[in-house]
Amino acid sequence: MSQLTTLTTLASLRAELRQLRQQGQTIALVPTMGNLHAGHLRLVEEAKRHADKVIATIFVNPLQFGPDEDFASYPRTLADDQAQLASVGCDFLFAPSVDEVYPHGQQQLTKVCVPQVSEGLCSAKRPGHFDGVATVVTKLFNMVQPDIACFGQKDYQQLAVIRKLTEDLSFPIQIIGVPTCRSAEGLALSSRNAYLTEKERERAPKLYATLQAIALKLQEGKLNYHELTYQARAKLAELGFSPEYVEIRALDLSPALATTQEWVILAAARMGKARLIDNLIVKKHQA
Repeated sequence: MSQLTTLTTLASLRAELRQLRQQGQTIALVPTMGNLHAGHLRLVEEAKRHADKVIATIFVNPLQFGPDEDFASYPRTLADDQAQLASVGCDFLFAPSVDEVYPHGQQQLTKVCVPQVSEGLCSAKRPGHFDGVATVVTKLFNMVQPDIACFGQKDYQQLAVIRKLTEDLSFPIQIIGVPTCRSAEGLALSSRNAYLTEKERERAPKLYATLQAIALKLQEGKLNYHELTYQARAKLAELGFSPEYVEIRALDLSPALATTQEWVILAAARMGKARLIDNLIVKKHQA
């Protein structure tokens, strides 16, 4: 197990970063909210392939939680997270407090808004969520100034938001999207899966199976997007989910057209206390 250095203040982080840069080391960033699982560890492993040093962050960001969401109850498991990060060779953990990240409070804070890609889908039920994500990621980018940053593709819309803000704000950072890590049954790994009961955990993989069924129809040339998503929402409801959305988009999240050759199918659904999201990229079969 490698040595993991945990930092909690911006001053200590910058002191370490100054030394790394003086040594000519390249730096990769892996932002998380903690309660880590195998998907997060895969991000660290991918980051290690692209940079000399990896800095993971754990920060449960209040800006991206709505008033009725689970900010207060979100699992905080720092000691276990530190052990997991050390086991995969992460070099540094930056785990600041809310006051360290937002020293002047949150009410009058400058916020980052990424238009178009942040609209619809998850933001329809979580207004302001992606402004909170974009703001904290921008702050982390400025705090760490990494060469590379790794994000999971499970949060497809979030990844699109981060790619756009990186381009629009001219951050000299390579954004790497890492494929979704799944259980043997196909459930996308998520910290919020801990909210599922045992029976719900058995049914939850049906969300991904529903996306796979849509993918097969798209590849068969059935391009009635509205009908496909309507049927999928009905199926999810029948399986015990409360679907928020099922949509078929082009890869850049613009509306899918009859001429679209590659799609991303995106879904969000609640099961009990858990809100599950997933997506699947589909390519048109070439004749």
